[in-house]
Amino acid sequence: MAQTTKQQLEAMAVADSLRPTLLRLARDLRREKIAGVSPHQVGLLVAIKYAPGVTVGELAAEERVSTAAMSKRVSRLERDGLVARTQSESDRRRIGLTLTDEGQRTLRRVRSRRTAWLASRLNALSPAELAAVSAAAEPLARLLETEKGSA
Repeated sequence: MAQTTKQQLEAMAVADSLRPTLLRLARDLRREKIAGVSPHQVGLLVAIKYAPGVTVGELAAEERVSTAAMSKRVSRLERDGLVARTQSESDRRRIGLTLTDEGQRTLRRVRSRRTAWLASRLNALSPAELAAVSAAAEPLARLLETEKGSA
């Protein structure tokens, strides 16, 4: 019991120091407008990429905004040639969203820029610090997998 309590306290201390750093890192990675799209638009493109055929209504529910507001956002992406509305084969009333080739290219450019941004910051670390961050990457990724599994 004492070991569990000690580990729980250590986990809480690590979480307390790590959380603000992770939040700031994520915010800084998303902050910049890249390839002519805002961070919010990138988020919508990613959502559509991983759920091709998603509807405007489903995206609106996920983002907790009105369908009208989401329709306006999607229309901008469509106007810019990043998203296409497609009729479902199984239900002709259902209009889903998919990324266009340009939308795919835009996401690749964003990912490349964000990776370069992060690499430039990591490059400022000492070799030992870089090794420590590298060693932490896999366990941190495992935390996310655990969360998905319990959802």
